[in-house]
Amino acid sequence: MKALLIIDMQNTSFTAATPRFDADAVIQRINKLSHKFRINRDKVIFIQHDGTREDFCKPDTFEWEILSSLERVPEDVVVSKKANDSFYRTVLLDELIKSGINDIVITGCATDFCVDSTIKSALVKDFNIVVIKGGHTTADRPNLKAELVIQHYNWLWSQLTPTLGRINVLDFEDYFRNE
Repeated sequence: MKALLIIDMQNTSFTAATPRFDADAVIQRINKLSHKFRINRDKVIFIQHDGTREDFCKPDTFEWEILSSLERVPEDVVVSKKANDSFYRTVLLDELIKSGINDIVITGCATDFCVDSTIKSALVKDFNIVVIKGGHTTADRPNLKAELVIQHYNWLWSQLTPTLGRINVLDFEDYFRNE
């Protein structure tokens, strides 16, 4: 069994004031992946940031909600987190172990924060990881455009030394076609 992690795809990050690179296409790719995972009876796990300590993105507010454009079903799992790393003091690891999951596919927002932290944390927990190149996004940063941030992290992750698991960074089309 595999799990698709969809990290922090919440209203707070997808506003006119906080535009994300290629957001509509990323959402479409995530929806296609989640549909395929559900057909295969694999897990779809939404990671939802609780920013109460930072005084934003508080539970039960509009900004905290997962994007309505993402397809969800009652069987999907939602994991709340309060740090960049989706594993840090959450139920994510227990959920993956309980479900017998060794292989995770990672998507979401933001490439250079929560997605990166979760990938590195999953790697040292010996998971087999696939990162979908067109499945994560971020915003422009003070010294770098979002597209370059994304390209850089795709390269960086592809260069990480694997642990007992492995890490692959794949184009959406290649992953989707071969699964």
